[in-house]
Amino acid sequence: MTDAVRRSLAVLRGKKIAVGLSGGVDSVVLLHALSREVPVRAVHVHHGLSPNADAWARFCRRYCRCLGVPVTVKRVRVAKNGQGIEAAAREARYAVFRRLGADTIALAHQLDDQAETVLMNLLRGAGLRGASGMPAERAFHGKLLLRPLLDVPREAIVDYARRYRLEWVEDESNRLEGLTRNFLRRRIAPLLAERYPRWREALARAARHFSRAEIDAQQLVRAFLAERGLRAPSEAKLAEMVKQLSSGARGAQIDHAGIRLRLYRGRLLDAASGPAPRFQALAWRGERRVALPALGGELVFRRARGRGIDASLLKDEPLLIRLRSGGERLQPDARRPRRTLKNLFQEAGIPPWQRERLPLLFRGAHLVCVPGIGVDARYQAEKNSPGLVAEWRAP
Repeated sequence: MTDAVRRSLAVLRGKKIAVGLSGGVDSVVLLHALSREVPVRAVHVHHGLSPNADAWARFCRRYCRCLGVPVTVKRVRVAKNGQGIEAAAREARYAVFRRLGADTIALAHQLDDQAETVLMNLLRGAGLRGASGMPAERAFHGKLLLRPLLDVPREAIVDYARRYRLEWVEDESNRLEGLTRNFLRRRIAPLLAERYPRWREALARAARHFSRAEIDAQQLVRAFLAERGLRAPSEAKLAEMVKQLSSGARGAQIDHAGIRLRLYRGRLLDAASGPAPRFQALAWRGERRVALPALGGELVFRRARGRGIDASLLKDEPLLIRLRSGGERLQPDARRPRRTLKNLFQEAGIPPWQRERLPLLFRGAHLVCVPGIGVDARYQAEKNSPGLVAEWRAP
């Protein structure tokens, strides 16, 4: 407990520090431990939700007088606005923190809070941001939001409070199992502890891994945009972009600087927006390059012996370049059965939105070649015979 606080001192020294003081044991201990090391002030947010709210505010004032710490009590009105009471209270509380004249705001979230937060978010199907839990520190409207106790278990905090004979208040709402966090804490956590004694540490460690993955994802987006000469978004917009892209929602996408970004199988891609283009089929008579501006790219053909499309096919009639219409099948390997294009696209990792814009080569009604997938066995160049390998190039 003491070590955790001292590790935060390198960040805190010389700063104007405000400690969020609810009156519960966690915040009482954090304020006590920090006030012994650096000058601090306390802020208590009076939500007015409990019949004991006035008593809690009086307790916080009395406690701060004993410590010789200045305290500010702010009354707020909690407006639900379609969200749960916990979320609405948190929003009101953070609105107070935004207006504080402090460099750093220290909050008393601890290991149990972190583990419960990660578990709740995972059960709700959260993406990287939710699975990362609460950060130990982050920028917050020109301030630093710091959680020095995030790796400290609840029992260590209570031990500290008893050692220094500290008093605290108990929020009666902590017994209401209708609230998700309380249900997990009172019902699920004891069961987990029986089978997995270090479940809290395991979830906190997973949160750190997810957090690093989120940072990596942000760097990926920055690099992706820089390669295309596009401006980088603000930190807040970047975090929101990663949140949306990694949400796991089908078709999750972000529009930025005139392009549409999608995450597909771990790859960040520029996804063409809108429906498949209207494309008139055209003949290919063996040209090395065929520009297809309607599809945003060009077909490039290179000669290859014993590979690709049998070049002799072009002596009889040109091949047609057109889009898929549905139901097409291809047999790239003569030893395997003919397969649907959908199955081949999925196996090759070609995103759905690219499939509708990929030019295919036909001989009459028969599919000859799908660039990036292969040539049907009936139309492949034989060994040592001249062939043409098709490549689709799009930005």
